[in-house]
Amino acid sequence: MGDNQKQHLVLIHGICHGAWCWYKLQPLLEDAGYRVSNLDMSASGIDPKILVNLSTFPEYTDPLLNFLESLPSGETVVLIGHSLGGMNMAFAMEKYPKKVSLAIFLAAIMPDTTNPPSYVLDRYLSGATPESWMDTQFVSFGPDDQLVSLFFGPKYLPATIYSHSPPEDVALAKTLVRPGSFFLADLSKRSPFSNDKYGSVKRAFIIAGASEAENDFYRWEIENFNVSIVKEMDTKKTDHMAMISNPKELYKYILEIVGK
Repeated sequence: MGDNQKQHLVLIHGICHGAWCWYKLQPLLEDAGYRVSNLDMSASGIDPKILVNLSTFPEYTDPLLNFLESLPSGETVVLIGHSLGGMNMAFAMEKYPKKVSLAIFLAAIMPDTTNPPSYVLDRYLSGATPESWMDTQFVSFGPDDQLVSLFFGPKYLPATIYSHSPPEDVALAKTLVRPGSFFLADLSKRSPFSNDKYGSVKRAFIIAGASEAENDFYRWEIENFNVSIVKEMDTKKTDHMAMISNPKELYKYILEIVGK
């Protein structure tokens, strides 16, 4: 346990979610001796900011960037980012590469260093149809309505990203999700992340999708931007919200990855 206590894990949620979605995994990691920090991104979870007052992805990522800036000199962390949280990790790794010893992408967006940050996200979204979003709500906001918010609908949640999760967790999610945004207008204007900063941090990927098509996208990401460690979760027990639907298997894989 002594070695684990030296490792600081930072959990980063996906779009529309908050720190609350890690409530099953966090105690498992802490019981194993790890130090765990769990952050709400801006306008997420219980963060007091409001989405319509944000206009860029770095503003959305501010809580993570401020957290890394506050770390004592020489201290490093392991970032674990879920879904859109992979993009939050990328901005953090670009700005503070020496403070991140390892980044674990969990069913996450993983940008490369060749294309604009929006490239991989655009590819992910291109596979969705208006029908596949079901009762999810989309609303334009920001300067000249360039940005779009989305709010997962009560039918969408159990039918898609929570398809293997217990009904009480679906009820929890329906209560706690908040509107979010991909900030595509901002991401599309930005230069690619750099190889000597973002690209220099060791990466691992845990595949965990609600469908085989989603898992195929993650496999494409891994081919698109080389990853040294890859794990794949049981598709019969795991949906997109792996920390909710199958926390014990996720815990096992995280321990295996961090232990290496």
